[in-house]
Amino acid sequence: MSDYIKEIKGFQLLDSRANPTVACFAVTNSGAKGFAIVPSGASTGIHEAVELRDNDSKKYFGKSVNKAVSNVNDIIGPALTSQKLSDINDIDRFLINLDASENKSNLGANAILAVSLSCAKALSNSYNLPLYRFIGGQNAKNLPVPMMNILNGGAHASNNIDIQEFMVVPFGIESFAERLRAGSEIYHSLGIILKKKGLLTGVGDEGGFAPSLDSDETALDCIMEAIESAGYSENQIGIALDVASSEWVEKGSYTLKKRGTVMTAEQLCSYYENLCNKYPIMSIEDGVGEDDFEGWKLLTQRLGDKIRLVGDDLFVTNTNRLKEGIEKGIANSILIKLNQIGTLSETLEVMELAKKYGYSNIVSHRSGESEDTFIADLAVGVNAPFIKSGAPCRSDRVAKYNRLLIIESEI
Repeated sequence: MSDYIKEIKGFQLLDSRANPTVACFAVTNSGAKGFAIVPSGASTGIHEAVELRDNDSKKYFGKSVNKAVSNVNDIIGPALTSQKLSDINDIDRFLINLDASENKSNLGANAILAVSLSCAKALSNSYNLPLYRFIGGQNAKNLPVPMMNILNGGAHASNNIDIQEFMVVPFGIESFAERLRAGSEIYHSLGIILKKKGLLTGVGDEGGFAPSLDSDETALDCIMEAIESAGYSENQIGIALDVASSEWVEKGSYTLKKRGTVMTAEQLCSYYENLCNKYPIMSIEDGVGEDDFEGWKLLTQRLGDKIRLVGDDLFVTNTNRLKEGIEKGIANSILIKLNQIGTLSETLEVMELAKKYGYSNIVSHRSGESEDTFIADLAVGVNAPFIKSGAPCRSDRVAKYNRLLIIESEI
């Protein structure tokens, strides 16, 4: 007989920013167990599934998730376990129907995702399979290239840098272990360079350094110096940017708040073109706003055949949003964040759609993370070409990289 979910238990835990988040413990009929912790974003898209918070100002400044945890324990758990569901697709479909809203606002995407992921882990354990094999079977065999956030700005740091993430991408190095080594060495080289310049080397939400600099271009110059200092070249290391420009949208234009600069979408595209001509930039994420489809069309026309144009706030890991982008011919890559959509099955569905139409899948963490390593197994399970998990700093980020090292040793 198939194993099925016997027990569900929700908890309120803390994420890497010391804000509450939902965790869930699942047990199958055979005694196999799964535990998952849900991440949370700081720079979030308006089209994401709803993260349920208590909004009680007396507890965690309104960010407690007791209601979502209660939904796990009092609604989802009793309903799910009475169904004896043994397939993750059926479990996720059951959760979606139980919530019965377009954006998971009734039960909360954080509550639903905690259950979905913990059940997936419990079922993979019941079959005595590593999670990446449970997700991808024997086809799960490729390790992703890390996109390592080594310098933070925007909503992820209290400095004067507008671009949210500056990442190094060791695309020209064969093994994951050596890719990770390159990223770590460049990261440490950057720290040494910043110290020599008399700059602060505190880190942002995702572990990247967060100095105040003369300009975003100065940040890129420092990174290029770090790449060279660590002994690597442009043939091995590229640069990726997460602009997070939805944070800049204001009255039909783009206001780079930390600099006070105002640009049109066309001016932004020209700015990116100039950066790409000067630096080895291979990817730009959220270059224009999440609903600026004309801006996205212009950006895709200008740079779509040269670099990866990644939709995060644009697509929010949602098949309907991605279908609209495909129809409009905008972007060429999609960022994958489990908590933007709320279940594992829906995440896999959007990744399959992206692959079908030639869009690159980039599996991503959130700025509010935990020690949970689910995304590492997900990236390998679907053979994703890239993963974003922050700097080689802070245990919540390094945990994912360490998990990938272990998986590489297995496969």
